[in-house]
Amino acid sequence: MVVSGGPAVLRDLLGADIEPTWKEDEVCVVGLFGKTALAQGSWEKFSLINSLCDQHVFPLFHRVPERPSERSLIQAYYEQESRVLYLLLTGLSDTGSVVKACEELSRGVSHAEAHEWWKDEEKLHCMHLLYLFSVCHILVLVHPTCCFDITYEKLFRALDSLRQKVLPALKPALKDCAVGLDWKLNARPCPPRLLFVFQLNGALKVESKGLGPQASEKPKKHSPKRRLQHALEDQIYRIFRKSRVLTNQSINCLFTVPANQAFVYIVAEQDDDPISMLLEGLRQNCTLKDTESLVPISGPRRYQMMRHARQLSFTVENNTNLSGQLVDCTLREFLFQHVELVLTKKGFDDSVGRNPQPSHFELPTYQKWVTVALKLYEIIIENKDDDPPPFAGGFPPKLLANMKVLEGYLDADTKFSENRCQKALPMAHSAYQSNLPHNYTTTVHKNQLAQALRVYSQHARGPAFQKYAIVLNEDCYKFWSSGHQLCEERSLTDQHCVHKFHLLPKSGEKIEPERNPPILYHNSRARSTGSCNCGRKQAPREDPFDIKSANYDFYQILEEKCCAKLDHITFPVFQPSTPDPAPAKNEASPSVHDGEMEVEKLKEKEPQTQGESTGLSLALSLGQSADSLGTFPDAPKAAGESAEASGHGTDEKGEKRPSLVDRQASTVEYLPGMVHSNSPKGLLPKFSSWSLVKLGTAKSYNFHTGLDQLGFIPGTSYLMPWDIVIRTKPEDEVDLDTNSWPAPNKSIPGKRNAVVMGRGRRRDDIARAFVGFEYEDSRGRRFMCSGPDKIMKVIGNGPKESAIKALNSDLPLYMLSPSQGRGLKPHYAQLMRLFVVVPDAPVQIVLTPQVQPGPPPCPVFVPEKYEIILPADGLWVLRFPFSYVTERGPCYPPKENQQLPSYKVIKGILRTITQ
Repeated sequence: MVVSGGPAVLRDLLGADIEPTWKEDEVCVVGLFGKTALAQGSWEKFSLINSLCDQHVFPLFHRVPERPSERSLIQAYYEQESRVLYLLLTGLSDTGSVVKACEELSRGVSHAEAHEWWKDEEKLHCMHLLYLFSVCHILVLVHPTCCFDITYEKLFRALDSLRQKVLPALKPALKDCAVGLDWKLNARPCPPRLLFVFQLNGALKVESKGLGPQASEKPKKHSPKRRLQHALEDQIYRIFRKSRVLTNQSINCLFTVPANQAFVYIVAEQDDDPISMLLEGLRQNCTLKDTESLVPISGPRRYQMMRHARQLSFTVENNTNLSGQLVDCTLREFLFQHVELVLTKKGFDDSVGRNPQPSHFELPTYQKWVTVALKLYEIIIENKDDDPPPFAGGFPPKLLANMKVLEGYLDADTKFSENRCQKALPMAHSAYQSNLPHNYTTTVHKNQLAQALRVYSQHARGPAFQKYAIVLNEDCYKFWSSGHQLCEERSLTDQHCVHKFHLLPKSGEKIEPERNPPILYHNSRARSTGSCNCGRKQAPREDPFDIKSANYDFYQILEEKCCAKLDHITFPVFQPSTPDPAPAKNEASPSVHDGEMEVEKLKEKEPQTQGESTGLSLALSLGQSADSLGTFPDAPKAAGESAEASGHGTDEKGEKRPSLVDRQASTVEYLPGMVHSNSPKGLLPKFSSWSLVKLGTAKSYNFHTGLDQLGFIPGTSYLMPWDIVIRTKPEDEVDLDTNSWPAPNKSIPGKRNAVVMGRGRRRDDIARAFVGFEYEDSRGRRFMCSGPDKIMKVIGNGPKESAIKALNSDLPLYMLSPSQGRGLKPHYAQLMRLFVVVPDAPVQIVLTPQVQPGPPPCPVFVPEKYEIILPADGLWVLRFPFSYVTERGPCYPPKENQQLPSYKVIKGILRTITQ
């Protein structure tokens, strides 16, 4: 009966379908393992069982079965006539299994994974081999050549070490089995005897004897094949003795070899061409002879005919004794001289030395052996007394621990690779730590890690490369996070915090620098000089990390010292109605750094003029539409344009653009950032980032001397004149509509001569205002501009340039500072203030600032009150925000000169309305 599979091998041997007489048979268990030749054919381990049993037990061309789910590699056959149970171990050492494994590993598996899978299969094969050494009386090692494979010495030492490790777990399992005490203590019926079967493979060539001097030589007693067997026995015995696989006391050895019996057998050479062998066998089997009947032949007789046709020399020896040589025995005779010692209960007395100790031996019945074998299979192979595997299809933890013992013996490649990679780790660590500051950022960590990996890859080799690369990554991260990690927070000016990783203090919590992690405020050690809201007082400021300290706290501190007594125009802010208001979550608003698709959408929606674009985006951001507010008025026109050009006169005062104050703002949620074109409607921030103060009356500004404030570069503190043409109201034009006033340099219908520049112009037709755009750099150096990218330079009694060009153009938010330092990094000056001198005349100046602090799709920032009417007779100062922040993060200053045109203040910031 042939069975295969996992424990099904043993359960089927114990099944009810077997003959009852088998259970009481005393059996000898023979295990076969080893390697097979590259050519498929008769030289397979199962072919030896066919020859030994003289039956067609296994098919001639054995197909490699699919890998069973229970990872069993054992097949069994019981021959009742000779009372021998054969256990056949197959695995990766067989040609068919190697081909199948190569097919599976060729499906895109990396080298390290393939090596690990291959070694796991080898370790699993060793576990099955250990099982055979625990249940068999005799083991037969099959090898396809006539040279001893030295790797078996390493394998047997690994199995011996593994057996000593698992022996304590095997003894309790046999406690209740009906076997002898020695078997329970040693977990095996006896120290198994190991036999070797080699294939000749053309290595032994015997020349034919002829006439000459050689013919008179004395014939040798043994044949060449027998002499080769004796040489191999001596070689194998010396190797195992030197490596201490074999010792004097056989009871402590993994296996034994006989001292006075042959334990090496050489199978004669097979046909080199398996196809020719098959054709010749087919021809002979299909040819009927006269002595043969026409009755079909089956059973053992059929196998004998096939064997005779194939001329299997390892079964039938036809060597003659013409020269007096001893006749070579057959393979069955070679094996059964050892089997007879088992079946006659003599056992193996293979101990040597002066005081040899007898080894234990027990011949079990069929039923007892299967019971013990099933118990050992559950422990050694299945590990049923262990925890379940961590994942489906994995190895149990105890089996993994046992397989770990085999690594030092079997996996020389991994052992060499690990030693090599371990030597490369210190060099990689040195490369990582070279030229490192005490604290550094993630970018520096990644750059140094990449350098360390390059050094590691130059020296590390083998399957352990990936494993120790992960170790290197973890070690470098551990070094960085253990006191060397720099705070990753960036200031609003794009500067890193210089502190190591720390926590921010909560409300009322003290600063604790010695704590781990420390409790500190962010600090980039970058300081700048800034001016107050009105610009009269300067003070040093720390690099801000939040919008409140950048746009509110700094100016509030200077407000108490300088600007507190000045008139202010306040902006609406959030007024909470609950004790704990929450910031609004604007998940739908686009980010400052959205993709190109968002840019295309904005371009599609962009109107023809910049004024229309600003009006549309702001109206949508405030939640205004044509359905709710009716017809929206035209966009504001730039200064200098007439009232007729901007609309149909000034009669439609009721259609004024609504501001944030005109609508109902939320009292539950506040805006965490600043008001811009993409911010949610109906939300206000807790504080205003803008400031509008009155520095004095219109006469307080002297056109010839300019502003008398600190920090201005000489010749740049002047405001540009802005002549606004006013239409007077004579007595004969009382009924005329005077609500709209012309822009500068626009003619008045019917009064052409009155607006001509010259001696004949009437003084009451012109109102002169003054405008100045002030830029300030981080050093506190201030200057006015006279146009886009043009710094004001005044020599004499005031500037000659008019403000009309600056008002009708987009002004840059950042300009290169005229006082550059010695470093290569450029210094930028930022537009911080707008000075407006409103004359004491029947004219109103409307302030509508719009800032785009970045390239599209960066939103447009506006004050909380969109349109501000500046009262007459005053010197007003609009302070712009120091930083521009949305709900998604800050808009950082530019880093390259090519980006400066994208950072701008949109034209149309001032316009006039007649009263």
